[in-house]
Amino acid sequence: MVMVISLALNLPDKTVKGIVVSNDKGTPLSGVMVEEKGRINGTITDSKGEFELMVKDENATLVFKYSGFKTQEIKVGKEVWIYVKMIQKISNEPIELIEVEDESAEELILGHPKRNWKRADKMASPASYNGAGRQQYQSSGDNQNYQDWNTENYATIHENIFLEPTKNPLSTFSIDVDAASYSNIRRFINNGQNPPKDAVRIEEMVNYFKYEYRQPDGEDPFAIYTELSHAPWNEKHKLLKIGLQGKEIPKENLPASNLVFLLDVSGSMSDFNKLPLLKSSFKLLVNELRPEDRVAIVVYAGAAGVVLPSTPGNQKEIIMESLDRLQAGGSTAGGAGIKLAYKIAKDYFIEGGNNRIILATDGDFNIGESSDAGMERLIEQKRNEGVFLTVLG
Repeated sequence: MVMVISLALNLPDKTVKGIVVSNDKGTPLSGVMVEEKGRINGTITDSKGEFELMVKDENATLVFKYSGFKTQEIKVGKEVWIYVKMIQKISNEPIELIEVEDESAEELILGHPKRNWKRADKMASPASYNGAGRQQYQSSGDNQNYQDWNTENYATIHENIFLEPTKNPLSTFSIDVDAASYSNIRRFINNGQNPPKDAVRIEEMVNYFKYEYRQPDGEDPFAIYTELSHAPWNEKHKLLKIGLQGKEIPKENLPASNLVFLLDVSGSMSDFNKLPLLKSSFKLLVNELRPEDRVAIVVYAGAAGVVLPSTPGNQKEIIMESLDRLQAGGSTAGGAGIKLAYKIAKDYFIEGGNNRIILATDGDFNIGESSDAGMERLIEQKRNEGVFLTVLG
């Protein structure tokens, strides 16, 4: 009984709701990071610019972050609803806080029911730009219209040359399994398009299917299976398929997992087959978590922030609710997101466990650190420290 009371006292006991809008037209801003200062607790505004967050008490301070605008801090106090207008970084006007407690607040809140609001004044309309200076999206009226700049591209595939086995007797290959090319090609075909040639990766198409190989014997970590056949395109050649079957480890014997879901919630993720599908997929993973496993959720759009602090795997309802609250909107500040995810993974590091960030995105970062070399150096450094990265997208 004492333990139950103690846990209840540590939970947030005040719910704060609000809306974040632009200054010029009062347009709701989606994808704004809302964090409780000094705690790993936060959320993002939805497509209507609204947010809801449980905070510790009336002394809590909320921090509002959005790319291209000044960060704002507002003390919660006795307020239940907070009305926020932010300021562009190029503006020299100071932040003005106005207490609104009369019926005139109805005009300020864009048709929402009358409530008491605390207003952080003066902000401009959202506009994010990628590295090339092209506008990524522009809000207009009551809706945020995302301009779909096509950044889908693929690295060139260089065909391997033939080597004489008498001069090159040693062959090596990677044992990691990628299968994304099959699904990607299927997407193109279902859309009535021919896939780009560099999107066709034969090894990933082969790996897409299950081969029902037998488990390895004894203490061997994997078994090797081979098939030799004639090459259909050249009768003088042979094809050798080498299959590996790793040992399946019982779930109860797996090391504890310290996972950080790093999720892209930028404007381009609003399509039905992106963020909604992503949330469904992560829920399948959450259902497999054990009490000794942990999950945190970090998101990035115009800025990066923590939606869910590291939470035990048996608190599935809390994790699911955090996923359900995610909304897409904003630009892609992935560089900041990945650094924050690594920090949380390190804070909850499990010695001998599976410490891993799972990054899910549909494209490149366009704000902050975005170079391939910079990201590779960071990932390699953290890998050496025992925190690994898995990428979906």
